[in-house]
Amino acid sequence: MTTVLVTGATGFVGRRLTPVLVARGLEVRAMTRRPDDYDGPGTPVGGDVGDADSLTAALQGVDVAVYLVHSLDDDDFERKDAEAAVRFGRVAAECGVRQIVYLGGLGAEDEELSPHLRSRREVETKLAEGGVPVTVLRAAIVVGAGGISWEITRQLVKNLPAMVVPKWVNTRTQPIAVDDVIRYLDGVIGNEAAYGRVLEIGGPEQLTYLEMMQQAAQVMLGRRVPIITVPVLTPSLSSHWIAFVTDVDTTTAKNLIDSMATEVVVTDDSIHELVPGDTIPYQDAVRQAIEESKVGA
Repeated sequence: MTTVLVTGATGFVGRRLTPVLVARGLEVRAMTRRPDDYDGPGTPVGGDVGDADSLTAALQGVDVAVYLVHSLDDDDFERKDAEAAVRFGRVAAECGVRQIVYLGGLGAEDEELSPHLRSRREVETKLAEGGVPVTVLRAAIVVGAGGISWEITRQLVKNLPAMVVPKWVNTRTQPIAVDDVIRYLDGVIGNEAAYGRVLEIGGPEQLTYLEMMQQAAQVMLGRRVPIITVPVLTPSLSSHWIAFVTDVDTTTAKNLIDSMATEVVVTDDSIHELVPGDTIPYQDAVRQAIEESKVGA
């Protein structure tokens, strides 16, 4: 039986992925820094990407490791994430892991990437340095209850009768429903045709952030929200504004907003050869996220 370690098992993506893998009949280890508190599916194991000894214990006997951790809420996230990726890749190789699966970020190679997207790209490289084949799924905004980017959108629409927003709202992105992310992750885990490949994933529509907010408002409120764009609103000011209006902390907000001036859309649809199937339209993903938020409330 294939053994899969899911890091970040209690997080936005991890807590949705573990039950799918268990249902598939895989032996799942749910890695968390507090295994005694874990009550989800799979076998809880203690582990911290900052502690090599804990990783050795967690990765022993593992066939596939799913890497879903980041330090976006830290001002020094680039250094910390790079060091953690090197450590994880090295220990995974020492333990005989056959595949690492990483959820990264979209963005053209020739673009001047933000620190957030640049870090995601660096983590891809660092994870592979140990020699284990890495499968990278690059995504833009993931739409689902509890996802940081979606929560920013939802809370802005919910809490503000009107908005003054910076010009980055006209940047194109390609949002994807969290259910599709899980389907793609499930499809590449243990799939040898995906070993060592970088695959782009996205929903069926390319939208600007402005269009995303207006469509979310239409679903949530039944109407559009008055939105005025201004030419200058720095990432620092934007992040303080978002932290004031939503429950997302300033550091995380700034690290995400820095990326919003970069177009992040799918340019290669090779993933459909490995994991076929239709993706969920944005407004349907919004409806699902809202319903899930009501259930969890």
